[in-house]
Amino acid sequence: MARSWRAKAQAGGMLLALLGWVSSCVTTFVPLWKSLNLDLNELEVWTMGLWQVCISREEGGVECQAHSSFLALPPDLRVSRLLMCLSNGLGLLGALLAAPGLEGCSTCQGTPAFGVAGTTTLAPVSWVAYNTVLDFWDDTVPDIVPRWEFGEATFLGWFAGAFLAAGGLLLACSARSTGTATPAAPARRRPPAAPGPLRGHHPHPKNADLVI
Repeated sequence: MARSWRAKAQAGGMLLALLGWVSSCVTTFVPLWKSLNLDLNELEVWTMGLWQVCISREEGGVECQAHSSFLALPPDLRVSRLLMCLSNGLGLLGALLAAPGLEGCSTCQGTPAFGVAGTTTLAPVSWVAYNTVLDFWDDTVPDIVPRWEFGEATFLGWFAGAFLAAGGLLLACSARSTGTATPAAPARRRPPAAPGPLRGHHPHPKNADLVI
């Protein structure tokens, strides 16, 4: 019963961690971290990501342009690009370390990697979202100036970090239950056999007739 629970927990944790890692990779590269609707031209929607800015038109055309320089980016986007790449690498490392440990390994070595990957995903996404909220409610900016809002990648990044953290937690719990399992009872020792007659010595049979 305990072995079945551990197997299900490991499989569920691995599935959540892999789903979080894939979502984190998608979040890193899609240009949907911020969204901007222009009041003067409602037919265009601007979106921004860590690598490029795109313009979507109602006719169906999409034009994207990469950021001109890494150093020209705002600090939150620069740090977010580095942390998201680190998260993707740690998630891949955790998957490679945890996969051989399923069903039969006492510890899941990929658990720390998944935990750090979840943290390095949640931190940049939350930082960019926080700055977006501050800029949106900035009273010093005139009302006629368009303001950036949350993009779809923001919510996807939150889900990715939560899945990575939950998957790592499940793997850690299953590994802990394996290490604290009740040890098997020691085998009963058989009593030592009675010593046999010494080699080369033949005892006289009881009540044996004497030979004259």
